[in-house]
Amino acid sequence: MQPLTRAELALTGLSIGDAFGQMFFGNTENMSMAIDLQALPAPPWYLTDDSIMAIGIVETLREWGEIDRDYLASRFANNYRRNPRRGYGGMAHHILREFCKGEDWRVVAPAVFDGMGSYGNGAAMRVAPVGGFYAEDLAQLQIQAVASAEVTHSHLEGKVGALAIALAAAWAWNHRDATHSQPQELFTYLLGLLPDSDTKSGIKRASELPLECSVTTAVSVLGNGTMVSAPDTVPFTIWCAVRHLHDFEAAMWATVSGLGDRDTTCAIVGGIVALSVGDAGIPQEWLQARESLTEWESAQVSWDID
Repeated sequence: MQPLTRAELALTGLSIGDAFGQMFFGNTENMSMAIDLQALPAPPWYLTDDSIMAIGIVETLREWGEIDRDYLASRFANNYRRNPRRGYGGMAHHILREFCKGEDWRVVAPAVFDGMGSYGNGAAMRVAPVGGFYAEDLAQLQIQAVASAEVTHSHLEGKVGALAIALAAAWAWNHRDATHSQPQELFTYLLGLLPDSDTKSGIKRASELPLECSVTTAVSVLGNGTMVSAPDTVPFTIWCAVRHLHDFEAAMWATVSGLGDRDTTCAIVGGIVALSVGDAGIPQEWLQARESLTEWESAQVSWDID
């Protein structure tokens, strides 16, 4: 499979996870009951900013064959301008509005949060296609994943979150047919490559958590994205992906049962697991329920998803 086709496969899984997860925002008791019953929401399942920004990643890879950061910033701005009501967070609105005015990402991204830069989960939520694209080139993967992050996330944690998910996505592809490796080995792989950070520490905790334990327990230890930060999101998603690396549906139901930032957690897990199961492992019913990637820009929603 060619690099761009792998990136598009990751985008498919990511966008289905995103659209699926966002359908479970609402009354907690009602949503939890629907999840327990594994009751699929009625279509259409609308895309959120997670998918829209990931589309920008794939557009950049398609145009340049790498992450050209200036072009990526322009795609983020263009896609945001078409429809800003897609669940973007407050800081994302600020950054993207600055991009729309022609401001340089090199100035905008490092200036946010009093000059600390963003350590949110936004860079991780959109990066799985980079992992797919560079699955056969680890050195370039690490460079390109960080490049894709720093356009909006200049804080170390934001960049480590993106790097972790890109590496996990590549690992999933490279071990999709392996009979000699176990999904738990993904933890060891990541811990050997990631720089010291709160996100890495969270992944270390995830590696020590039995896969048989409940999702509720995992959330209590790892978080579920409620804080919308990389350290609060990435470890849980890695744990969910490892737990169900070869079963897309099971991965989605487990991830969404953790509640929290459920469109983002499901997007991250969907992007990873899609590269393990391939097109054949993604339910057609789910794909058909998801809003079309080619038509998203013309669809209008009158409510804020997050």
